[in-house]
Amino acid sequence: MLAAMTEQTETRKQRAARRAGEFPPAPEPLPVPVPDSHTHLDITVGEYGSPPGGDGGDPVAAAIAVATGVGVDRLVQVGVDVESSRWGADVADRYPAVLATVALHPNEAPRLDDLDEALRAIEALAGRDRVRGVGETGMDFFRTGADGRAAQEASFRAHIAIAKRYGKALVIHDRDAHADVLRILDDEGAPDTVVMHCFSGDADFARECVRRGHLLSFAGTVTFGSAVALREAAAVTPPAQLLVETDAPYLTPMPHRGRPNASYLIPLTVRFLADTTGVDLDELCAAISTNGERAFGPWC
Repeated sequence: MLAAMTEQTETRKQRAARRAGEFPPAPEPLPVPVPDSHTHLDITVGEYGSPPGGDGGDPVAAAIAVATGVGVDRLVQVGVDVESSRWGADVADRYPAVLATVALHPNEAPRLDDLDEALRAIEALAGRDRVRGVGETGMDFFRTGADGRAAQEASFRAHIAIAKRYGKALVIHDRDAHADVLRILDDEGAPDTVVMHCFSGDADFARECVRRGHLLSFAGTVTFGSAVALREAAAVTPPAQLLVETDAPYLTPMPHRGRPNASYLIPLTVRFLADTTGVDLDELCAAISTNGERAFGPWC
């Protein structure tokens, strides 16, 4: 009776606000398993707990299990500061389905009292076996003003050097900074593997990244109604250079934009990309799987 009364008296706005904090239902499983190339499990489980259908006893294990159930059987846990990077490296050691990357986020670098000390901590973590990438690092001109860009650039250059020393993939965060990211990569010399996380450029920038041999990782943003340029970028990206990510708990794909994201929602983005690019779904999944292993190595 109470539930019925709540349903009757709850306004549409109140219902939307309540659901905004709830995970969406699980989508149809993919025909071929794929990895989530960029997720923040620490933030996701810390703020939202286990996704639907998961055992709440171990939220990380639950997130992995629910994702595996829809064909997302491998995850890349991404660090944004020393603490989250250390957490991710430890989680990757405990869970075979998880690999880690370590870094100082571009917006983190200008805030640090001792950038060099933090970079030394990141480098120490980069040598661990199941840490397979250095990132997310790069440049962000949206959230960091001109006074913080020198620290951002110094941090980015240091991360490039770490990735090259340890033979790890470089995972780049690029927001409103396309030209500067490429300039710095040219100055330093790019590592063998570069992943453009949450690709945000247009078709011309995509072609340039493809020409350089980089991997372009598309998030749920490609499904947003206003993301015409992003869909055009996806259309010119060869399947052999394409990855898919959640950036969870952010950037939840349509039709669930605004609700918490998690790796189990990857199928929504993959199916959308298959429709957008005209690539057969099975073929696209197989390519994403191969690209994930090429970028980060085997999970097991």
